[in-house]
Amino acid sequence: METLSLTINGKKIVTEKGKKVLWAARENGIFIPHLCAIEENPSPFGSCRLCFVEIEGKKEPVTSCTEEVTDGMIVNTRTESVLRLVRMAFELIMSRHPIICKECPANKKCALQDISREMGFKLKPKRLPQILPALPVDDSHSLFTYNPNLCVLCGLCVYICNEIVKEAILDFNFRGFITKVGTFQNRPLARAKCNFCLKCVEACPVGALSKK
Repeated sequence: METLSLTINGKKIVTEKGKKVLWAARENGIFIPHLCAIEENPSPFGSCRLCFVEIEGKKEPVTSCTEEVTDGMIVNTRTESVLRLVRMAFELIMSRHPIICKECPANKKCALQDISREMGFKLKPKRLPQILPALPVDDSHSLFTYNPNLCVLCGLCVYICNEIVKEAILDFNFRGFITKVGTFQNRPLARAKCNFCLKCVEACPVGALSKK
């Protein structure tokens, strides 16, 4: 295994060549918020916009889930410009996410709660009004429930279902503000020929997909 060294927030670390900055940081105890990336995905969506970092020599912040490490790279995760971008991305997500933590199946194991705690962000956005979805909950499956109102559109379940499990049951339906994760023709999950692997449930960073 070929390794290289880089510096993140003043800490010099050694990591595997080809690794993304996000995972190099996480494996060395440096928190970078993210929702849409898993290390198994070589080409993550980069859509949540939470994992911005500054890299010396680059004009603008970049998403750490898509940026590959280089030898001698100098990374900063908590600069003023990074925090401004990450805070805005988080507030946008929370502007359409109901804050019902005590009732949520992901309470105390939720990525949004982790980000709020680690970054010092409030769960309830201050600058943006909350415009919450009011979609029907799909409770048709015998093993898990899908509540689209809690979904953050990270795409992890879509990626895993299509690229890892190779079932192609879940996908993004519709576009724009009404985008949601669902099945072909929006069929109930019980009719979607699911193989019961529950990989999508395990990957969900919030309470949208939860075991019964």
